[in-house]
Parts: sequence; C-alpha cells; structure tokens
Amino acid sequence: MARFPALGKVSGDWGGGLGLAEEALWHAVRAEDGRGGPTALAALVTEHFGTATVEEVSLALHFGELEQSSLHGLTPRLFEVAAAGDPIARSLVERMAEEIVLLAEVCLRRLELLETPTEVVLGGGVLRARDPLLSELLDERFTARAPQAKLVVADLPPIAGAALNGLDRIGADEEAKARLRGHFGDLL
Repeated sequence: MARFPALGKVSGDWGGGLGLAEEALWHAVRAEDGRGGPTALAALVTEHFGTATVEEVSLALHFGELEQSSLHGLTPRLFEVAAAGDPIARSLVERMAEEIVLLAEVCLRRLELLETPTEVVLGGGVLRARDPLLSELLDERFTARAPQAKLVVADLPPIAGAALNGLDRIGADEEAKARLRGHFGDLL
C-alpha cells in the first residue's frame, strides 16, 4: 500500500479543480496589475464573474461577497484558454499533468510496480472531464516515465465507490446500486 495524506498544500499537494481555479485567478490578478505577464486568464475571470476588473473579484472573495467555491467555474475555461495557446494557462495544465504523473510514479516505485503492467486509476472532476490537452500530456509523460502503466479514468467520483461499498455491506439490491450510479453519472 502506498498513501499520501492528500490534505492540499499543507501536505505538499498541488492542483485539483479549485486549486487550478485559484492559480488562474492569481495569474489574472498579476496580469492586470502589471506584476505578471499578459494572459487571457484576466479576461476569463472578468467575463466569468461579470466584473470590469479582476481586482473586483479578488475583493469580493476577500470580503465574503463571493464564495471561494465560486471559482470552480473557472477551471473548464482555463483548459479552453490553454488549448487556445495562452502560455500561462498552458503552464498550469502542464503542471497539473506533472503532479499527476509524479504522484503515480512515486506510488508505483514504492510498490515496486514501475516495471510491471499495472492499471493506474485516475479520479476527480478535472480528470473525468477528459480534456484533450491534459490527456495528451498525461499520455506522453506516463509513456516516458511509467511505460507499463495502463491509465484508467474513473467515471464516477470516489464518494460513489464508498457509497457502493456501503450498499454492498447492507445487502442492497442491484437496483439501488444502479440508482446510485445514475445519480453520480447525472452530475458529470
């Protein structure tokens, strides 16, 4: 067994849907105020939130007028901006790919499976979206660093597996399990 705490930045993690959105906002702020390079992420943020400036979004988040979770909507559009050639947005997608591959590579090494054909199950909303650029980067990097890995993207979020396990433990019928799968499938 190989595990990581997966508690966010405090445990060395980077990425995920909200993490990518926060990074997009960070780069948008810096592009707008001159501390960073130009990026289409600034326009993405103002369009998404209907504001004149990125600073307005930052202040609204700071003063609680916007929930942090409202940033999630930036993530799919971040991938669009990256695919359109924005170097800063692309760098975020590249870093996400690197984080995923590094995590899997370390797990495979710890389990002495790096040279063994092994399924690597990837989960989470960012991966379930199957963005073409991210998928391409993952394929390239896994081929180079863990060529025996067979990538499998989970169709349902991890909570669905826990719920299915619970249904198994209480002896639920297949209809109940199908309803549960349907519920999570409808959220995709």
